[in-house]
Amino acid sequence: MSASPAPRVVLLDIEGTTAPISFVHTVLFPYARTHLPRLIEERRTDPVVKDALAETERLAPGVSPLEQLERWMNEDAKVAPLKALQGMAWAEGYKRGELLATLYPDVVPTLEAWAHAGIELAVYSSGSESAQKLIYGHTAQGDVTPLFSRFFDLRVGGKKDAESYRAILRETGWQNDDVLFLSDVTAELDAAAQAGLRVCQIVRPEDGTVAGSIFPVAGTLPEAGALFGLPGTGQA
Repeated sequence: MSASPAPRVVLLDIEGTTAPISFVHTVLFPYARTHLPRLIEERRTDPVVKDALAETERLAPGVSPLEQLERWMNEDAKVAPLKALQGMAWAEGYKRGELLATLYPDVVPTLEAWAHAGIELAVYSSGSESAQKLIYGHTAQGDVTPLFSRFFDLRVGGKKDAESYRAILRETGWQNDDVLFLSDVTAELDAAAQAGLRVCQIVRPEDGTVAGSIFPVAGTLPEAGALFGLPGTGQA
């Protein structure tokens, strides 16, 4: 795509980029919705649950926490207490064998090729760090979390805010032009680009993603890699 050196770091979104949106919306979200009331009741003294409920009450005073969590789930809100509790519900589901993550077929071979070539891989998702590790730790291809060096969530800020990407750069010491951010969401790509990261939109036909008109576009991770000089997998 350009004469610039290949990226040294690839920062990846999950939903719509490495995992189908349908897995999150038709499997993970309904599972959490079904199991959250029981989880909150049984684990109310757990510090994570206590903190999440207290933060929910702070953000929505006068509303019962469970009612507010339901509202946030209906809105697909990216708020930390909801993400923390969803992550706990999913952890139980993975442990019971009731959940198994679905990734796109090109994802694991490509990530393995990039990691083998010395490319540092990291994740940035609105889902909690623990939820990210659950997804990549329980796939049909096994536990692929060792491929990633770092996981970032809403702790560093929202994904549509350029300052969040600057926070990641400060925390890691990465140089902005060494980092390639892959996401299906143009607003996230715009924020990352404002922070100086190189970006590429992943447009999966299965997810109905609409390509933007500004950023490079790829249908798969190998296609994205080819645009930026990253090694391929030897597969078509």
